[in-house]
This record gives sequence, C-alpha cells and structure tokens, in this order.
Amino acid sequence: MITWMQKHKKWLVVTIWISTIAFVGAGFVGWGSYEYGKQGGVVAVVGDREVSVEEYQQEYSNLYDQYSRIFGDSFNKEMADQLNLKDVAYKQVLQKNLILSYADSLGLDVTNEDVAKELVKYQAFLKNGKFDKPTYVKVLAQNRTKPVIFEESLKRGILLQKIQNLFVVNPSSVEVENLNKLLFVEDDINIKVLKASDIVVNPSEDEVKAYWENNKLAYMSEIQYEVKTTKVPVVASNASDEDIKSHYTKFKTDYKKEDGKIKSLEEAKADIIKDLDKKYSKKEALKKYIQVKKGKANLEDNASYAQNSLPFDSENNMKIVSAKVGTLIKPFLHDNAYVITQLVKKIDSKPLSFEAAKPRVSVVYDEVAKNKKLNELAKKEVSTFKGTNIKKVTRESVDKITALNPQEAAKFLNELFSATNKEGLVNLDNKIVLFRVNASKLGEYSESRNETVKSTLTQLQDQELMANLIKRLENTYEIQSSIDTKE
Repeated sequence: MITWMQKHKKWLVVTIWISTIAFVGAGFVGWGSYEYGKQGGVVAVVGDREVSVEEYQQEYSNLYDQYSRIFGDSFNKEMADQLNLKDVAYKQVLQKNLILSYADSLGLDVTNEDVAKELVKYQAFLKNGKFDKPTYVKVLAQNRTKPVIFEESLKRGILLQKIQNLFVVNPSSVEVENLNKLLFVEDDINIKVLKASDIVVNPSEDEVKAYWENNKLAYMSEIQYEVKTTKVPVVASNASDEDIKSHYTKFKTDYKKEDGKIKSLEEAKADIIKDLDKKYSKKEALKKYIQVKKGKANLEDNASYAQNSLPFDSENNMKIVSAKVGTLIKPFLHDNAYVITQLVKKIDSKPLSFEAAKPRVSVVYDEVAKNKKLNELAKKEVSTFKGTNIKKVTRESVDKITALNPQEAAKFLNELFSATNKEGLVNLDNKIVLFRVNASKLGEYSESRNETVKSTLTQLQDQELMANLIKRLENTYEIQSSIDTKE
C-alpha cells in the first residue's frame, strides 16, 4: 500500500487539503496523539500572520487522522514518516496561511456569532441538546487544549471556508453531460492474468545468501533482557473476623454480584480473605525488596528473555523493557506470588547470521524470485498474448472480470481507464494483468449519474482554482520559515 500512496501522494494531499478546508473541526480527535516538537513558539511567518507550533501540530494531527480514516488500521506512524507527512502538514499550514493572509487583505473577518454557530455543531459540547460551557471546557481539557486555542482553530477554518465560498463553481449542463459520457466510456478488451503462484523457481543457496547480504538489516535478532527475580508467594494472613469486618466496611463497594448489587459480608468473606492475604504478602515482599536494595539480600533466579517472551503481563513486561540496566523493580503480583525483578543486562538487536536467518530469507527470496520472473514473463507476452475477450467494459464492470476478485477487479479497472496506451500491464500484488483495448466508445448518457459527475467535476475545478490561487499568493506574500522540508 505504501508504494501506491507514494505514487498518488500529490492527488491524496490535494483531496485531503480541500476536505480539510471544507470540514475543519469535523472530526474531534486528540491532537496530542500526533504531537511534533514542543508546544509554544512560532515555526513560520506568512505575510503578517505567525504560524504557531500548536497550529502546525494540529495540522499534522488532522492530516494523520484523515489518512487513517481513508486507509484504516494499515496506516501507521512508520507509513506517515515514509510519506514525509510532517513536511506535507507544514506545507499545507503555510498554504492555508497564504489564503488567510489573502482573506485579511479582502477585509474578511470571523465574528463571535460565526464561532458560536460552529461550536453548537459538536455533540461532545452539548448537554441536554444545548451548548454547555463547563462540558466544553472539560472536553477540551481531556484533549489537552484550551478554549482560546480551539476557537482560534475554528476561526481559521471558518475564514478558509469563506474564501473557498468565493470560488464556488457550478459546472454547465454541457460539461456535466460530456464528462458523464467520458467517465463511463466502454471498452472491448482482451486480458490475461499471470499469477506468481504459477511460477516455479529453484533459487540456489548462493542466490539466497546474496539477497541476505543486501538485506541484513531486515533480519535482526530480538533484543534480549537478562533479568534476576525473586518470588514471594502469597500466604495466609490468618485474618481475624474483626479484620475481615473492618475491611468490608471500608471497601464493600468492591464486592458486587453479577447484577451489580453489593454482596453481604458473608457472601464477600472468601474474596476478602484472599485480598487480605495479598495485602499481607505484599508487605512481606516490600520488606524483601528493601533488603535487596540495601544489599542485605540477593535475588535468587537469573534468566534471559527476548522481549516477546518475557513471562509477565504486558504492563509489568513494559516495566522491565523500559527500565535502565541495574534498576530494581518493586514487587508486582504474578501467578499468586509477588515478584521482585532487576534488569541486569540489555543485549541489543544485531543482524542474524546467514544460518539463523536462512529459513526466513528463503521464504522471502522465493517470493522475490517469483515476482521477478513474473514481471519478465509479462513484459515478454504483453504485445503478443491472446487472453480472454470481454465486451463493453466500463469502470463499473467488476462482475465481468471473473479472473480477479472484486477488489482486484476494481483496481484493475481504475488502472485500465487511467492508461494512455492501448495495451499494457497492471500489477496487483502477486498477479499481473495483461490488457489490450480493441475498441473504445463513449458511454451512453445517463441522467441518473449527473449528481455524481457534477460533484467530481466541481471538485476538479475547485482544486485547480485553489492551486492557481496559492501559486499567485506565493508571489504576493513573504514566507519566513524556520523548518526545512523535503517537499
């Protein structure tokens, strides 16, 4: 997916940028999740407008969130870094401030009434259907921001929307009809699907080893943690009836039935005894912990673990992983015993030897060799293949491409109708589709598609107008930047 995203990055950015102008604040996310740098300060000056670190952070957060909505769980921080998303966000925030500077020059402004109308659109800020200021302040605090910062963001969004409204385009009926026919053009085609799974390869050990040599950093050992431990078992505290009653009085709400009702003392007694046993045993474990810390006692067991094989729960494993070498970790409960741990040594990851990496490398190289051979075969056959003939194929003819699953067919059709040559090939992961267009004609005009076509045409025209406006503004307003980008 990352390759496709990099190939279509400019298209994605324009699409997301336009939607951000139109819907600033539409999705309320925790901006702190994607913070970049420290809060406070200015990262650029555009005309007379200062671009704050917070504004830049918010732009990155919104952009990251929108990519996540488009691509789902497969999108992550690593992909964001590969796409230079921080640089993209910075470029976008500069472009937006160019437009805001233009709005200033036109005398456009945002009133308190404009802001109020936006605030009531947020369900999170409402109580009993009405805007509630305490709720508003509380929700913002939970998202690590303040009303003044949030409202400044809203003002920028509203002002951007006002500028965009000045450039609203309304395609003519002739434009809509022509694009209606063009978007739904019909092709008669021949296709042939080549599959990597049909390719047979027998790579030699030397070939596999050469691949490993060039990709060693992809085959690393796991980080090892040498840990000393001592267990202090949970033992009976021999709690008296008075101890049990006192504990119940203080913590009765901790003991509930499945229906949520509080248990009686007698019903909760067994659970209370277990908790008192744990409490007593934890005190004993803490005494042992202090003795070890003072050098008066030693930890008994020593073992080495890879990170994913540490034997405790995720929270306590993380205590070990994040500890400094030599750190003694306070007792925690595990398997009915309190465990005292100390990180003795951390052995960093390093490239595996060829023998250790060979099973994994062989599997990967097998796929690499198959795909290489598949590509060679596709290039050889693309101009001579016969394949399957399919008539009247449109962008919507997913069901006609029976050799592919629906998702693959949709991607193929998108590539087919974007192609500028009559014959070619389309890569679909471990498949390649060879195609040849035998005949092509404009689709039949359908009034039912007009709204979809009009929306597409409006967006294309809108993007072109805004792109041209930005180019002009870049020559009008001075930009003083404190960040270098790769964009």
